[in-house]
Amino acid sequence: MSPVVAVILLLFAAVLAWFIYSLVWGKPWVINHLYMRLFIQLAFDSPELLTMLGLLEKFGWHRHNAQLADISEAHEIKTFARLRRGLSLLRSYDRRRQNGIQLLSTDILDYFLDDMLRGEPYRHHGYLLNQMFGLQSELPNLMTTLHPVTSPVDARNYVKRLAKFGVKFDQALERLKISEQKGILPPRFVIQRVLDEMTAFIGQPAETNPLYTVFQEKLGKLKLNDTARADLLNKAKNEIIHTVYPAYQKLINYFGPLEEKATDDDGVWKLPDGEAYYAYCLRNNTTTDLSPEEVHQTGLQEVARIEQEMQAILDGLGFPGEPYPPQKLREFASQERFLFPNTAEGRAAALAEYKAILDHVANSLDSVFDLRPKAGLKVERVPEFREKTSAGAYYQMPDMGGGRPGIFFANLRDMKEVAKFGMKTLSYHEGIPGHHFQLAIAQELRGVPFFRRLVPFTAYAEGWALYAEKLCREIGLYKDDPYSELGCLDSELFRAVRLVVDTGIHYKRWTRQQAIDYMCQHTGSELASIVSEVERYIVMPGQACAYKVGELKILALRAKARQALGSRFSLREFHNVVLKNGSTPLSILERIVEEYIAAHG
Repeated sequence: MSPVVAVILLLFAAVLAWFIYSLVWGKPWVINHLYMRLFIQLAFDSPELLTMLGLLEKFGWHRHNAQLADISEAHEIKTFARLRRGLSLLRSYDRRRQNGIQLLSTDILDYFLDDMLRGEPYRHHGYLLNQMFGLQSELPNLMTTLHPVTSPVDARNYVKRLAKFGVKFDQALERLKISEQKGILPPRFVIQRVLDEMTAFIGQPAETNPLYTVFQEKLGKLKLNDTARADLLNKAKNEIIHTVYPAYQKLINYFGPLEEKATDDDGVWKLPDGEAYYAYCLRNNTTTDLSPEEVHQTGLQEVARIEQEMQAILDGLGFPGEPYPPQKLREFASQERFLFPNTAEGRAAALAEYKAILDHVANSLDSVFDLRPKAGLKVERVPEFREKTSAGAYYQMPDMGGGRPGIFFANLRDMKEVAKFGMKTLSYHEGIPGHHFQLAIAQELRGVPFFRRLVPFTAYAEGWALYAEKLCREIGLYKDDPYSELGCLDSELFRAVRLVVDTGIHYKRWTRQQAIDYMCQHTGSELASIVSEVERYIVMPGQACAYKVGELKILALRAKARQALGSRFSLREFHNVVLKNGSTPLSILERIVEEYIAAHG
C-alpha cells in the first residue's frame, strides 16, 4: 500500500470515527440525526412503548418484550439531565440552514422537551398509583392487551416480563416513599380505590387471574405441542404466585397505613407549590398559557351557551322550560327504549351497534375528508378487570407494524350507563373521524422525522376528537335524530363542565362533593359515572381541560381561514392542514394555519 493511500484511509477512518462519535454522543452533523437520536433514546427508555408501537418485531427484534422500563429515582435524574442536554443541542443548530419541515420539527421538538423539563420540579407530584392509570392496572393491561403472543419467542418473553414485576414495583415503592417524605399524598379515596383494586387482583387463584387466563387463551392459538404449552403455562403461574402477587402485597402493605395519613382534600392546591404545579398541569395539557381563572370563566360561558341549544331541541320535543336541560337526558337515559339489556346479549348488541355507526360514518365523509388512515378500526369491550374504574371509552392506537388495528374500547360494566342516544357521538370521538383519524394518520405520515408520528399533545388530540363530534353534527349525521343530537350537545357540554370542575377542584378548592353536585346539575350522566369522572380529574389535574380548549382553538382557526379565504376556502384542505402535520402544540397549529391562509390568499 502506498503512503498516499494509507494517509487517505487514515483520514477516512478518522472522519468516520468523528461522524459516529458525533452521531451517537456529540452534536450530530445533520439535525435530522439529532431528531432520530433523541427519539430512539426516549423510545428505548420505555420497552412498554416499543411493545405498543409493534415496529421492531417486523425486523425480528423482540428483546424489549421481555423488559419493563426503569422508573427508579436514579434513572429519573439521568433522564432529565439527558433532556437538558438534548434541548441545548437542538437549540444550537442554525435556523437559517433549516428547511421548512426542519423548522417546524425543531419547534415541535423544542416545545416538547422544554415542557418536559418545566415539569421536573414536580416529578414527585403525580400519583404513581391511582384508580385511573396507575401502575397496578397499567402493567396487567400491557400484558393482556398489548404484549404480543404470536410465536414461542413472544410467549417466553411474556413469562420473562412477569418476572420483572418485582423490580418494577420496588422502584415504584421507592418513589412513593420519596413523595410521602415531601408531603405529597393522594386523597384518601384514591388510596382506598387502589387498595380495593390490588386486593381483588391478588385475591384469586393464579389460574383465574387475567395474567394467566389471557396468556392461556393466546397460547391456544400457537402451534405448540402439549408439553411446551403446559411448561409455559406452569412458568407463568409460578411467576404470578411467587413474583407478581408478592409485589402487589408489598404495595398493599405500604398503602394500608398510608390511608390513615391521607386527607379528604382533593385538589393539588394542597401539595407543596400546589398552585404552581396546577399552572404547569394546565399548560402541559392545553399547550396554552391560559390562567386557571380564564379556563374557569370559559367553561361557565360554554355551559350556558350549550344548555340554551339543548333547550331549543327539547322545546321541539315538547319539553319546554327545563331548569337544567341535561337532567332531562338523565331521565331519558333511564327509559327502556334508550337502553340495551344488562346482559351478555345486550352487551353484544351494543358492540354491534357501535360497529354499525362507525361503518356508516366511514362512508359519509367524502365531502369533508380526502385524507384517511390505512389502518383499520375495531370495537372491543374494556377488559373486565379494568372496567370498574376505567373511563366510559378510550382509543388504542394501531401498532406500526400493521399487525394490530386501532381499537375503540367501550366500557360495558353497566348497560344503564350506555344510552343509545349517546352512542353516535362516542363513536365519532373515539373512532371516526376522531381519534382514529388523527392518531392513525399521524402514525402513517411520511417525509417527516419519525418523532412527529408519535409525539403527544393532549389539547390537539382531544380537541380534534371533540371537533369531530361537532363536525358530524354540522354535516347532518344527526339529521332526523333529535335525541342523538341532544346526546351530541350533552357530550360537548360535558367537556365544558370539565373546565369548570377541574379548575374548581384544583384552583378554587372545591370539595369532591361540590364537583359531583355541579356535574349532576349540568350533565346527563348517571351518578356513578359522574363520581368516576370527578375522581379522574382529581388524579389527572388539567387533562380534562384539554378537550374544550383544543376544540375551541380548531374552530377559531377554521373560522379565521374561512373568513380570510372566502370562496377559496375548502373544508377538505383545512382538515388536511390540521392532520397532515401530526400532533402539535396549539400555538404552532395556529402558525401552520396562518401559513396556509397566506399561501392561498
